[in-house]
Amino acid sequence: MTTFAWIVASSLAMSAIALVGVVTLLLRPQTLARLLLPLVAFAAGTLLGGAFLHLLPAALAEAGATPGVLVWLLAGFVAFFAIEQFLQWRHCRREPAEARRPMTYLVLIGDGLHNFLDGLAIAGAFIADVRLGIGAWLAAAAHEVPQELGDFSVLVHGGWPKARALAFNLLSGLTFLLGGLLTYVASARVDVAFLLPFAAGNFIYIAASDLIPEVRRHAGARASIVHLAALIGGIALLYALRLVLED
Repeated sequence: MTTFAWIVASSLAMSAIALVGVVTLLLRPQTLARLLLPLVAFAAGTLLGGAFLHLLPAALAEAGATPGVLVWLLAGFVAFFAIEQFLQWRHCRREPAEARRPMTYLVLIGDGLHNFLDGLAIAGAFIADVRLGIGAWLAAAAHEVPQELGDFSVLVHGGWPKARALAFNLLSGLTFLLGGLLTYVASARVDVAFLLPFAAGNFIYIAASDLIPEVRRHAGARASIVHLAALIGGIALLYALRLVLED
């Protein structure tokens, strides 16, 4: 497959993950609640593994140990912090009685923007090396599963019909493809290697700011052991993938 084909195929596959929300219709709420937090912890592990074992080593190999790599790493971190702060500010300005339905649109806008930036970054990884792109894609995909389950639940809770919620979740997922195509076109004119540390900053922010705090809010000895094992499992999977792809 060509690099372009990898970008398009991976983008469509990532967009299709939005349909995972249908699982919430098949499982009992108690079963879904038991599965969701271990999935979140596993996703945090894959994102950390993708950042520290795939993207950052590739960025350092490409550019060397220069301050520019760290600047773009911080830029990726700060960009997602800024997006979340803006969306949270917009949501908090509304009165509680009127917040629920507008919140659903903010969820879609935030998810679409997030997917667009992910598409930019992961396409950059594919352009640098197809094997690197595969690792970055798997890390991002592991995060998308619990996120899309949560987004679908928010839309339905906000009064959306289930079919419409799935359709709009899928549309927001297609912004990943838009970001990927934009990166591919831009790569013919500019060096897109900066997207590797940018993506690493993105992954680290999501894992450290969104996912791990969510898991930590649900304490308990047994749950903590399960969540730690899931986190380590996510990191181990990305480490194993690195070893396999290097062979």
